Amino acid sequence: MTKTATVVGGGTVGLTVAWNLARRGSAVEVVDPRPGSGASWVAGGMLGPYSEAWPGEEELYRLGVESLGLWEGFARDLQPFADGPLITARGTVHLAVDEGDAAELETIAAAVGDTALFGPMRPSAAARAVPGAAPRIRAAASAPAEIAVDNRLLHRALRAACAAAGVAFRAEAVGGAAGLADLPGDAVIVCAGSDSGALVPELGVRPVKGEVVRLRRGPTCLPPPAATVRARVRGRQVYVVPRSDGVVVGATQYENDRDLGVRIGPVVELLDDAFAVLPFLREYDLVEVTAGLRPTTAGNVPVIAPLGGRVFAATGHGRNGLLLAPVTGVRAADMVLQQEVQAWS
Repeated sequence: MTKTATVVGGGTVGLTVAWNLARRGSAVEVVDPRPGSGASWVAGGMLGPYSEAWPGEEELYRLGVESLGLWEGFARDLQPFADGPLITARGTVHLAVDEGDAAELETIAAAVGDTALFGPMRPSAAARAVPGAAPRIRAAASAPAEIAVDNRLLHRALRAACAAAGVAFRAEAVGGAAGLADLPGDAVIVCAGSDSGALVPELGVRPVKGEVVRLRRGPTCLPPPAATVRARVRGRQVYVVPRSDGVVVGATQYENDRDLGVRIGPVVELLDDAFAVLPFLREYDLVEVTAGLRPTTAGNVPVIAPLGGRVFAATGHGRNGLLLAPVTGVRAADMVLQQEVQAWS
């Protein structure tokens, strides 16, 4: 008999889990009042385990590298369901404007430990790789294996792929732990993003607010960079991720703030930092400023684990939900189906 599963949450991670389960023979239903309206809608789209490497976050780094290795196949399988290219950029170029920012690039390089994966570039080489970059760049680095994707195209493709695999959707909210208990299925998987902590407090998932800005290229403007550009400007991080018609600039970060209103001061600072490294972006059109809530854990590592009985978790991905979606889908499906075999054999 085909086993049944309910996935709570229709963001990128939840849909990836649902798709993996459905392709392996499970009857799956996704419960979410507004699929894809959370962090999946706001995300920048860069997939950068090497760029995100940092001392003390080795577990997250290993998981990110494993998932990046799955991404080409994941994108290839999803591309037939997409209404445009999912991968929007290949490679990441890091730019630093002062000595302190350059020192942070050295810290990342030491955490990666392989200059072929994250290594220094001459500023002149960075200028050739990123036409229009500011001339006052003090240091640069490159992560050539990283990619970037269009998060909104990705989510639509996952919706279509899930539908083709027979996944059902129910537009309802789940009310806390009691609501989880009432859900049908042999397995219930919590993939509810920043709402996961409200459903299962012991997960320790908290919301971390962030804002991103979308800019569109005008007819007389320089084109977006071919690679993702990450920069450190006076100790602040900024990224510029190419899209077919412009760029996404991100991201601010606030703890203990669930208000999705946009704060103009930090957004202005974010754009100032982007203009400091890519001055031509000043000529782009402002399209959208959006805020979202990243589902974050204390150690920045997602929770992919059984919670007892028929309830499982695949949540808490923080700023790395898109990067970690493929490995989460595989691990969550393995976890659920292997436990089912043990329980029902």
